[in-house]
Amino acid sequence: MKLLTFEENGKLKLAMKTEQGILDVAGALESKTSMPEGMLPVTIHEIIEGGMEAVAALQRFADQVLAGGTEGKAYLLDESTIQFAPCVTHPSKIICVGLNYRKHAEETNAPIPEYPILFNKFANTLTGHGCEVPLPEKVSSQVDYEAELVIVIGKKAKYVDKEHALDHVFGYCNVNDLSARDLQMRTHQWLLGKSCDGFSPLGPYLVTADEVGDPNNLDIRCIVNGEVRQHSNTSDMIFHCDEIVSYISQHMTLLPGDIILTGTPAGVVFGYPKEKQVYLKPGDVVTIEIEKLGALTNRMVSEQF
Repeated sequence: MKLLTFEENGKLKLAMKTEQGILDVAGALESKTSMPEGMLPVTIHEIIEGGMEAVAALQRFADQVLAGGTEGKAYLLDESTIQFAPCVTHPSKIICVGLNYRKHAEETNAPIPEYPILFNKFANTLTGHGCEVPLPEKVSSQVDYEAELVIVIGKKAKYVDKEHALDHVFGYCNVNDLSARDLQMRTHQWLLGKSCDGFSPLGPYLVTADEVGDPNNLDIRCIVNGEVRQHSNTSDMIFHCDEIVSYISQHMTLLPGDIILTGTPAGVVFGYPKEKQVYLKPGDVVTIEIEKLGALTNRMVSEQF
């Protein structure tokens, strides 16, 4: 199942992508004629926490609505007109893995990590597909793109072994882990360069794990202004998704809705020779595409303050 969140009249609303189009779940639930029997989760986090039972209930409800002919089709939205929000809206933790693709570590002349390199971002970085991303030109001139696969936790995980780690995953999505390199490299801590406003566009969809299959065999690309800058496969990860979830769970409790950014492949601007480094500027359009997860596109703009 492909889930999404969109904004309407200042409110976040749950929707799902179907073969017939984007179903406004929240809108359909507001109709007395379409109310299902029993309770149905109405936010993305309620679906995540409810797991496969909630997904199954939502699918039954969607089938019921869409079987309603003209009335049901009234809740189908034109995807091109949706104001997307982050597909996961309120993660309690945003955990990132650095230098997790072998060729990316090599292009930046970094040693292959012995353990996953972890850092964090904050909720201020979250934004949605199609949203404009402000470049913090007042403090940075070196904003870089990073195509990444996101793991979305579905079940509480603590001291989980690798063999069972993916049982705790609800699904996956795209992210652009935008990075202000001049701020990131100012100190040994990367947080400053990773946590500017809007630096984690997330989406467009949250795709359930059953639809994705093996997360370490997915084509991944970053396209800037129509030019492919990154093209790899998640199989190039140094630490695979099951290892990452297991490792993090040894040190902190992972909760439903937590997101883990799993690292970026080779091809970032920072990996180019200095004379060829051209960082993002206002007007640039960046698309992150991961197999089975759709395409996440954002335009860079000048920050207004």
